[in-house]
Amino acid sequence: MTLYTRFAAHLDAALDTLVAAGDLPAGLDRANVTVEPPRDPSHGDLATNAAMVLAKPAATNPRALAEKIAAELGKLDEVETVSVAGPGFINLALTDDTWRAELSAIRDDGGDYGRSTLGKGSTVNIEYVSANPTGPMHMGHCRGAVVGDALANLLEFAGARVIREYYVNDAGGQVDTLARSVHLRYREALGADIGDIPEGLYPGDYLVPVGQALAAEFGDRYADAPEEEWLILFRTRAVAAMLVLIKEDLALLGIHHDLFSSEAELQAAGKPEEAEADLRARGLIYDGVLEAPKGETPEDWEPVVLPLFRSTRFGDDQDRPIRKSNGQWTYFGADLAYHYQKAQTADALIDIWGADHAGTVKRIVAAVQALTGGKTRFDVKLVQMVRLMRNGELMKMGKRLGNFVTLAEVVEEVGKDVVRFTMLTRKADSQMDFDFAKVVEVSRENPVFYVQYAHARIARLHQKAADAGIACGAVDLSQLDTIELELVKLAAQFPRVIETAASAREPHRVAFYLNDLAASFHSLYNLGNDQPERRFVIEGQPDITCARLFLADAIGQIIRNGLGIMGVQAVQEMN
Repeated sequence: MTLYTRFAAHLDAALDTLVAAGDLPAGLDRANVTVEPPRDPSHGDLATNAAMVLAKPAATNPRALAEKIAAELGKLDEVETVSVAGPGFINLALTDDTWRAELSAIRDDGGDYGRSTLGKGSTVNIEYVSANPTGPMHMGHCRGAVVGDALANLLEFAGARVIREYYVNDAGGQVDTLARSVHLRYREALGADIGDIPEGLYPGDYLVPVGQALAAEFGDRYADAPEEEWLILFRTRAVAAMLVLIKEDLALLGIHHDLFSSEAELQAAGKPEEAEADLRARGLIYDGVLEAPKGETPEDWEPVVLPLFRSTRFGDDQDRPIRKSNGQWTYFGADLAYHYQKAQTADALIDIWGADHAGTVKRIVAAVQALTGGKTRFDVKLVQMVRLMRNGELMKMGKRLGNFVTLAEVVEEVGKDVVRFTMLTRKADSQMDFDFAKVVEVSRENPVFYVQYAHARIARLHQKAADAGIACGAVDLSQLDTIELELVKLAAQFPRVIETAASAREPHRVAFYLNDLAASFHSLYNLGNDQPERRFVIEGQPDITCARLFLADAIGQIIRNGLGIMGVQAVQEMN
């Protein structure tokens, strides 16, 4: 139990006491009662809105109720002072020993400090990356991959069981184009002069080995054969080869999915038909005619009866077709079936999408709400594209593998940890520039360096202590004063950050917190530059040195825990 959950329990006990005394009615909803740090640290260490939330349903004055709650909380040994502010906010200042006890808890819990039971063992399916299987990963895929993977780690740390899923879009026209592109490379491997790659086909050299493998296996059997004889075969082989490339690229970022679901297999198994039948039986799909396009109606437009999903019932601006006029499934129809299948195996669903798909969010959220009767939480997290920069200048795309910069190239240049951390330094739906010079810059403005440097500094302190002839056994934490305990107060917020980040599905909050924690550690460390008595290691003073090392180690542990969620290594030294 962390400090915040413990004081939430103290508050519950205080409210129970007031109920027993007849000062509060029984059965009040306490769901919106919080215990959190006050916005202004000068107000204390903890604040609660209990009186503000409960006064109205209790038909009492919030200030008067706050005074009664404060009186109960003031009886706690851990509380130094308690005060009521404004119309009824309650602020608590805790004793120094309470913070020293929390520091010990950080060290005792180690890698488990901050773990939560918030997820209650529920199953969460996170679908992320899901790039079309037409080539290697490029930087357009990177941010969503990192956000999805860090979110999976975060939710597991918060107590959920997570399924990491990649949806393979292998049923659309793009994979037929891939097959034709591979057939061209197959003919090239057989000695044909293919000239320039025709417009509309994939030009990348990454398809050359696929063509060569097919030539080695089949010889010239399909060189001049009609397309219907080789298209399905070449499509299957090409997709399989691309998935090998994709998995290798993702592994460079430390990303491994539990499940690769095929759209083609989904359709072959009749899942879209199952979803349609289910929704028809509930009156959520009907046969109707779409409205004419807004503005000037095209001359060739004709009203066509199509199966439509009643997405307007769930907040969409119009009902949506699940099939095209030729009977094929629309993207929405296929996605509907895919989510229908996922919802049968998970308590909550999360999709990580590029921001260019923002227009389809309402309809798929409506579909999942309909399919699950509103019982399955479904979040779509939109991720903005990343602009690649070099020394402040927008980069031109490479030509070697097509008109994009590959993920492998970027990881090779700056490293996995830099890429992952940088992708979490902005909220996912905010614009981001990835400047190759800035992300490896040794400066306070570079959070990747700043957090890693804090951990490396902490790791080096023990060597400094050994050089000073200091070995630590039992530690007297009373040696830590108010300035040092301020760092403990920030450290103690880590479990709360985990729960709020997991609830909001926002892993970037962990990166923000680590940057704040590193900044506070560096500030405390740097005090020793001008004030020798504030140094972490002081020769001839083992008691204060060991207490400060204990504090530093606890900060290092939280940095490791947070970086682990981000998928970033905590380094022992900086080059």
